Amino acid sequence: MAAALRSRLPELGERMALRIRSDVASYNDDSLITRQSLSRSCAANADLVLNHLWQGGTLDVSSARQTGRARAEQGVPLADTLHAYRIGTELLWTELLAEARSHPEVTDDHLVSESARFWSLFGLLAEAVASAYREASTELTSRMQARRSAVVSSLFAGVTTDRTLWEAARELGLPEHGPYAVVVAEAVTSTGEGLADTEAALLRAKLPSVWESLPDQYLGLIALPAESSEKTCLRVLRRSGARVGFSPLFASLAEVPQALRFARLALSAQGASAGVVRYDDDPLAMVVAAAPTEAAHLMRAVLGPVLGLPAAESSRLLRTLEHWFAAGGSAGDAAQSLFVHPNTVRYRLRRIEELTGRSLSDPRTAADVSVALLAVRSSAAKAERRSPAQADAG
Repeated sequence: MAAALRSRLPELGERMALRIRSDVASYNDDSLITRQSLSRSCAANADLVLNHLWQGGTLDVSSARQTGRARAEQGVPLADTLHAYRIGTELLWTELLAEARSHPEVTDDHLVSESARFWSLFGLLAEAVASAYREASTELTSRMQARRSAVVSSLFAGVTTDRTLWEAARELGLPEHGPYAVVVAEAVTSTGEGLADTEAALLRAKLPSVWESLPDQYLGLIALPAESSEKTCLRVLRRSGARVGFSPLFASLAEVPQALRFARLALSAQGASAGVVRYDDDPLAMVVAAAPTEAAHLMRAVLGPVLGLPAAESSRLLRTLEHWFAAGGSAGDAAQSLFVHPNTVRYRLRRIEELTGRSLSDPRTAADVSVALLAVRSSAAKAERRSPAQADAG
């Protein structure tokens, strides 16, 4: 019976292919599997089964494994692959039963006995198909992740060309045009947790993003398609419990490297506490952070005498100065936020003027003092971030 069916393999493979294409939608898509290749695959797998039934010996699962790998590479779902394999096997068994009618020596008892062996054989081959499918899927996923990671890295490094930006957006599942934002986050949050769930949370909020993991940071590129997207994005990032720098919005993927620099500056301007700092919230502070050596020199040149006072007095004067700037130069409003009398504020401001030799009523001098104060704040933030590490080392 097996020998007789093997002589009709091409026709048998064609019939199997037609049956599978009519019952399994993914197999009816010529862009995935052509009818000719499916017929050849069906004939090869039928030949494997018939040859084993005829001659016995060690079961050769190579055709089954080849089918599993091919369907994984073609993107056919595993469930559809196994369904198709069963359809082909059922048709083969039907053909064996039909062939048995022309062989009087084949008894019903013999068919029942062989049916157990036949379907056991199907189980082994289906297992081989599934195993090869999963192996190929794992390899494909690994290659895809490596390719995706390389594309993300190239965007942050700025090594793509204008011709490939559209291709990069398509491969990463990002819109072709912005607005986008870049974020830089510490790899470990203040609670000791990572940002592994942030990408999924952004996606649930309909904000596609891609990430690159560095030893101490996560770099994120986030699409912000709607007017409310930035607020939603900031809310998700704040829930992560990490220190995050957030770049200005930009329109083209060609601007990713510059946005990365802005996001890193925003992160550097933040203290040790968790939270999100937007570059656009305080651009002048970002400029100070971008030139730390020059900012340190300006700080000493403008506020050196104040910084040289005993720590408590220096801190009191600098805090008063900060509240005065925040109050728009109003001694009364600064006094309210400091919980002191307005005359106390005026006295402290005069003390600063005497120490520095600079008049705060001069707009140019006030600008110098304001920038120097930002430099003090930036220096204090860096010291605050270093202190936990120093404490751990101690």
